[in-house]
Amino acid sequence: MSDILTKESICVVIGASHAGVNLAFSLRKEGWEGSILLFDKDPEIPYHRPPLSKTYLSNEEVNVLKSAESYQKENINLNLGVLVRSINRTDKTIMLSDGTNQAYDKLVLATGARPIIPPISGIETATHLYPLRTAEDVGHIRNAFHTSKNKRVVILGGGYIGLETAASIKKLGGTVTVLERETRILARVTAPEMSDFFMNLHAENGVEVLTDKNVTAINGTNGVNMVICTDESQFEADIIVIGVGIRVNSELANSAGLVIENGILVDETACTNDKDIFAIGDCTFHYNPHYNRHVRLESVQNAVDQAKVAAAAICDKHPVYNTIPWFWSDQYDAKLQMVGLSEGYNETLIRKEESESTKISIWYFKDDILLAVDAINNPKAFVLGTKFIKDGSKIDKSKLVDVSVPLKPDELLFL
Repeated sequence: MSDILTKESICVVIGASHAGVNLAFSLRKEGWEGSILLFDKDPEIPYHRPPLSKTYLSNEEVNVLKSAESYQKENINLNLGVLVRSINRTDKTIMLSDGTNQAYDKLVLATGARPIIPPISGIETATHLYPLRTAEDVGHIRNAFHTSKNKRVVILGGGYIGLETAASIKKLGGTVTVLERETRILARVTAPEMSDFFMNLHAENGVEVLTDKNVTAINGTNGVNMVICTDESQFEADIIVIGVGIRVNSELANSAGLVIENGILVDETACTNDKDIFAIGDCTFHYNPHYNRHVRLESVQNAVDQAKVAAAAICDKHPVYNTIPWFWSDQYDAKLQMVGLSEGYNETLIRKEESESTKISIWYFKDDILLAVDAINNPKAFVLGTKFIKDGSKIDKSKLVDVSVPLKPDELLFL
């Protein structure tokens, strides 16, 4: 460890979600002996985020990332319900919402992102309209749902958050309509075949998913919202959930003079253009050597991996960030596991296992290079896809789509 970092050194972490919490605990594992101060404006003890749209709507118990005793044991100072106003890089201090300053030797930004609230006429005065990003948001939706008489829910946005929320609310007994502005759901992240699969899945479960629906206004009367689209279609809603995307919380970094490019720009060690300030998680625009380009990922896995890399770098070690991104989504009885980044693909191959109609995998290629795999109820395809992408394996495509050929490396690879 650098001789300037001692037991008196202070590492301040802004943001206590997956990235910030993992950074704090990883610092201890890497040998950081100084103080660790973790700040977050959310008053809840840090909790797991993925279940928010999956199971928290029906289960009021929040699954915490670490117990309160764990923070005490590792001597991590957890400061919740505290907003950080600004960063002074010259003095190496941050200013808190109560006007006080906190000094740092190393600063880590794990500021994440916030939901986009689209500029729709009447959205400010709509009744029971909520985004879905925090435990508080889920609490509002759950309470509104249970007190609603008709339980009609309209969800704006057919991405993973919107679709997972639709599945969760349907399980509770609500009448659910999803309005997607694009010509198909999940258009930004997956192939048309996967969009069709989830359209059919939601239809089979009684959720109405409509595409080409651009919402222009929300009018409220007697506690009921009327959602109005450009094609003049209208939908009554007791509750509206916003799931149209997120905006990176980069304002602190930007005002401090850090470089912003589709997020806070960091190098392979998660360091910004200031050697004493690091950034991790959803808020970063970082280099992925496997794909040879910068990416920004909304992913728990990336948050955890970057936290470990940044912690090691702060402790003067030499980590290398070189991971294959992966994600997952649960909707009804379908578990979707995704590995890799499909951007730039020019061919997709679909494999449907003979034994089970819902056991499907889509393989994304750029020429002969495997970029990504989407696997539904097929963990073997996910695991194998991860290995093939990591190894840069050359796959016999004719065998891949032949379901009589087992999903095994020695069966699918050119030897």
